[in-house]
Amino acid sequence: MQFAKFAAVAVVGFAALVGGAHAERLTDAPLVDAAWLQDHLGNESLVVLDVRDAVENVLPYTTAHIPGAISAPYGTAGWRQEVQGVPAQFPGADVAAKLIGDLGISNDKHVVIVSQGTNSSEFGAATRVYWTFKVLGHDAVSILNGGARAWDAAGGEVTEVATTLEPAQFTANFQQQLLATTADVEAAIANGTKLVDGRPVAQYRGEGKSPVVRVPGTIPGAVNIDNGQLYSADNATFVSADTVANLASGVGLGADEANIAFCNTGHWASIVWFGLSEVQGNKNTRMYDGSMAEWAADESRPVVNGL
Repeated sequence: MQFAKFAAVAVVGFAALVGGAHAERLTDAPLVDAAWLQDHLGNESLVVLDVRDAVENVLPYTTAHIPGAISAPYGTAGWRQEVQGVPAQFPGADVAAKLIGDLGISNDKHVVIVSQGTNSSEFGAATRVYWTFKVLGHDAVSILNGGARAWDAAGGEVTEVATTLEPAQFTANFQQQLLATTADVEAAIANGTKLVDGRPVAQYRGEGKSPVVRVPGTIPGAVNIDNGQLYSADNATFVSADTVANLASGVGLGADEANIAFCNTGHWASIVWFGLSEVQGNKNTRMYDGSMAEWAADESRPVVNGL
């Protein structure tokens, strides 16, 4: 479908255009499509957040983005930072809340996150930022299913004109239950709570490893849901709730069974967390942000090859 033309206008302080009327949560859906986003562009409650990183030193946002979107690249804006020697971690509630407020996002805005939608790993930029908002207690957040690829395929208008918002107040309501710690993982091993390794099967089996992880292998007792099974690179879309449920049941995970998703540094794990928690609806899912980078750093913690 070809969307109607959307005039490209240079905007500084976009909030000034929407006035002071009360904002609202626009949808409970974790994923929205291009048609939905087109219908809501210009809504006073909406902020479109483009998290695409530079490709060959060129930021895609600078050449073509959804009109009115703001830019906060996943790899450079501060969404993930080194914490106590572990790379690419949640920076803490205060730091993350300041980042979001400085972008011009307040608690009364509904945020739609846009990645490029290239493949599962790249789409993980959107799921990880989504998880960050959820950890901060901000439920008015969705992801554009298929990202910029889906927008382009639907004929969505784009612009080169950058939008910046005036800084806003964003207050965190930290949701500790979504963020598993190493102690939580140790407890899970002891009590039999499912641990879900979201890395490619070769890393799960110890046949390869990330450079940030000390040794190959996985956490004892972990099952594997390869994050690549949750997103179709061919169709630029996240899989259905039924597909997530089938993947979960295939590794013996019940629909509402408590579990902790992990990977190397909480990136691929966010895709699995999003699939289980938000798409399938298992609200007993947590994510271990430190993942194998933190777990394996201590030689006393066991690491085994997945089956």
